[in-house]
Amino acid sequence: MLTGIEKFLFALLVLFSLVATYYTFGQMIKIWLRGQGKLSYDHAGRRLMDGMMALFTQGRIIRRRKLASVFHWGVAWGFIFYALVNLLDVAEGLITGFHLPNNIIFNFYSLFADLFSVAVLVGIVYFFLRRFAKKDRHLRIRENVIVHPKARDLDGINRDSLIVIVFIFLHVGSRLLGAAFLVAAEGGANMWEPFASLLAMPMAGVPEAALLFGWHVTFWLAIGLVLLFLPYFPYTKHIHLMVGPFNFMTNPERTYLGQMFTLDLEDESIEQFGANDVFDLSQTQIVDSFACIMCNRCQDACPAYNTGKELSPAAIEVNKRYYFRENMALLSNGGSVNGGNGNGAGIPLMGAILSESAVWACTACGGCIEACPVGNSPMQDIMDIRRDQVLMASAFPDELKVAFVGMERTGNPWGSTDSRMAWTEPLPFAVPTVEENPDYEYLLWVGCAGAFNPDSQEVVRAVATILHEADVSFAVLGESETCTGDSARRAGNEYLFYEMAMGNIETLNAAGADQKRILTSCPHCFTTIGKEYGELGGNYTVFHHTQVIADLVGKGKLTLNGSKLEKTTFHDPCYLGRQNGVLDAPRDALAKAGATLLEMDRNKKNSFCCGAGGAQMWKEEEHGTEAVSMNRFHEAHATGAETLAVGCPFCMTMMKDANTEEGSPMQVKDVAQVVLEAMR
Repeated sequence: MLTGIEKFLFALLVLFSLVATYYTFGQMIKIWLRGQGKLSYDHAGRRLMDGMMALFTQGRIIRRRKLASVFHWGVAWGFIFYALVNLLDVAEGLITGFHLPNNIIFNFYSLFADLFSVAVLVGIVYFFLRRFAKKDRHLRIRENVIVHPKARDLDGINRDSLIVIVFIFLHVGSRLLGAAFLVAAEGGANMWEPFASLLAMPMAGVPEAALLFGWHVTFWLAIGLVLLFLPYFPYTKHIHLMVGPFNFMTNPERTYLGQMFTLDLEDESIEQFGANDVFDLSQTQIVDSFACIMCNRCQDACPAYNTGKELSPAAIEVNKRYYFRENMALLSNGGSVNGGNGNGAGIPLMGAILSESAVWACTACGGCIEACPVGNSPMQDIMDIRRDQVLMASAFPDELKVAFVGMERTGNPWGSTDSRMAWTEPLPFAVPTVEENPDYEYLLWVGCAGAFNPDSQEVVRAVATILHEADVSFAVLGESETCTGDSARRAGNEYLFYEMAMGNIETLNAAGADQKRILTSCPHCFTTIGKEYGELGGNYTVFHHTQVIADLVGKGKLTLNGSKLEKTTFHDPCYLGRQNGVLDAPRDALAKAGATLLEMDRNKKNSFCCGAGGAQMWKEEEHGTEAVSMNRFHEAHATGAETLAVGCPFCMTMMKDANTEEGSPMQVKDVAQVVLEAMR
């Protein structure tokens, strides 16, 4: 029980803390609201459950760095439980005659408080040693990446981490020691507080008055630290504990992991397309920076960073956060840094947040989104910057102009004027168009690669042959088919994407595809037609060829020779596996075809990119230590497999080129080609 003067001082401290917290949290929220659009609050019940799930699972951090994740769980769950501990401790200290009942419920409460205290302290020591003694490389950002001076200089992130570590250690340690003082004063042992009792053992014989004095000191340390630290939360990385779950609750709903939303290009009131200034980003992208743990898991997953490029998705969020932190009062009051105009923060994304090279190094693979435990999407920031560069500044790599012009004039990024039906010529059977077979079951979307790239033509022929042999009715659009616009969109040319999408939607609807099924061998076409055209009114049921092949095998419509048992490793295309969750179908098809599957370390949703996504197929790769494709090929070769199986025309090109450069130690084949060989 606190004395009268202590209660008065405590009330003043609480009042100060609440007023200061209201002010600093208000600053943070005002900064959020300067972003574009609105946070999403629809389906509130489900969103609340998403937030709670994220809070208690910690965003499924166990997927990566399992040892660190276990310690993080202990710290996070302990800190969450401490909200109740602090509340009841304050009640015991302030309310005359208030004591926790001696019953089984509160006995377990005491046990959990004791165990979580130790879990937090052990975890904090682990993280201190990991950061400051081991100096884990995963916690650092390479020197060739732009990092805010206050984050880089004097080890700013480390200093911030140390402040949080010391706060948690003193807060929880003081509370545990205070519990030990009370246990000693009450007799020296309590089976429901084993660690507090252990600390109380050396206190045997200490006068009760001294023990109670010790409790008073530790109470003020434990509770006082929380009240003093609470207003400081928005300035520290520890705010992720609160904002991370909120981020999950308010993120816009996406039909797949890395979905980009359509710009209203016909709205004449819109003066800015894409993002130039930090406040051109959406509100949820602003929240991302406050939710960021600064754990660099996204960086570990990034193919550009892993091959020495200037891009770190972690640095994007760190830089945004530090600019907000260093200018919190100014920006929250509507001000701008460096003389920004209008709603702008005066913080240019390109130059202050990331370099031009970093902007164009992104493969749009979605690895950073999949890896993030708090729902951040740094890839979306890059896509919005590209939109600004292309639509507003007409500034983009020269090589992309060739692809843009090709899509505009000939309907394909190669700029080829050849027939889109040329791929069918070597086949011993006729491939019907929709005019010739209007009652088709599947519309085979050939894609630009399937129509014009020799390697991909072989894959589409294999798919067509499998459908023919399985007696599946299918048809193609023939010369009416044009590029889906995926590469244009990922390169920032939203206008070109829109024009191509609307044209394709009209063509597909005229062919009755909205009432049928579409089949494609390209995961990018699979994603764009099936998941992105819906926003524009084109709603289609789209399958990847590995899904259909696996289904045909499962139904016994294909007879395969499964005795070959060739060692094979499968490279999951980013837009098939990670983005859309198609993981088992290609593996099932390969297994039925007799392949002995050897998995790469980075597989399924954790697959490493081939390096061609995000319009990289049409430009020179940014400077780094190695090509993304070579990094992936070396991993495939290291499995000891004889065949590298793929399921994407971009992946086919990149892996074949890498294989040739290495002296052709492997065979690179599409899943459809492997299955077709097993049929023969």
